[in-house]
Amino acid sequence: MRHECIPLPKTGVVLETYLTDNRAVENSRRRPLALIFPGGGYAYRSDREAEPVALRLLALGIQAVIVRYSVAPAIYPQALNEAAEAVAYAKSHAEEWLCDSRKIAVMGFSAGGHAACHIGVKWPQFGEESRPDAMILCYPVITSGSFAHRGSIDNLLGKNQEGLLETVSLEKQVTDQTPPTFLWHTWEDGSVPVENSLFFAAALRQHGVPCEMHIYQKGVHGLSLGSEEVYPRGGENLRPECENWIDMAARWLKAL
Repeated sequence: MRHECIPLPKTGVVLETYLTDNRAVENSRRRPLALIFPGGGYAYRSDREAEPVALRLLALGIQAVIVRYSVAPAIYPQALNEAAEAVAYAKSHAEEWLCDSRKIAVMGFSAGGHAACHIGVKWPQFGEESRPDAMILCYPVITSGSFAHRGSIDNLLGKNQEGLLETVSLEKQVTDQTPPTFLWHTWEDGSVPVENSLFFAAALRQHGVPCEMHIYQKGVHGLSLGSEEVYPRGGENLRPECENWIDMAARWLKAL
C-alpha cells in the first residue's frame, strides 16, 4: 500500500493517500478513487471518518485519499479552494495512483459532506479539472436555512455572513452540471436534520441529476461505519443495520 502525506502547492492542503497496487491482480487494473472529507462541524476533522473509512474502501476495491481541509479559524472560501485543488491533483495523478480517471469521487461526512458537495456544485468556477465524477454524501450539512446545522455554518463563514448564506446553501446551487450523487442519512439525526439530504435530493431531481438515496430509521448523527471499527462495543452508535451503506456506495460508484 502506498501511504503518504502530500501537501499541495497552491492552498497547502494535505492529502493522505491509501493506495493499493496491482501486484495481486492484472497490471492494467484501474480502480475508482474516493477523496474523503471527514466531518467535525468545520471545527475539527473526525478521526472516525478518516482512516477507518479509507481502509474499508480499500477492502472494497476503491483507492482512498483523505483530504485534510482547513477548519476554523479558516473561513470560506478556503476549504472550497482546497477541495478544488484536491480534485484537480487527483485527476492529474490518476494513472500514477492506478485510478480510473472517470470515477474520481468526493466522499464527505457531516460538515465534510458540505465541503465535498461544495466543490460538486461550484466546480465550474474552477474549471473541468476540478469536477468530481461523483459525490458520496453521508449525513451531510447542506442547507444554511431553517434546518441548518448552525455551528457548521458559523464556523465556515465566521462573523461576516452578510450576503454569503445563500451561496453556501448548497441545495440552491445545484445545476444540471452537478455530478451524480449517493446520499445516506438517518431519520432521527438530531444534529443535522434529514431535511438536508431531502432538500438536496429534491434539487437533484429538479435538475435531472442521477441520485441514489438511503434513509435509515434509527441512528444518531456521526455514525461513520456504524461498527466496532469506530465505536466501543455495546455503544448506542453501533448500528449494524446501517453498516451496509458503504457496500452500496462502492457498488454504485463502480457502476457509474
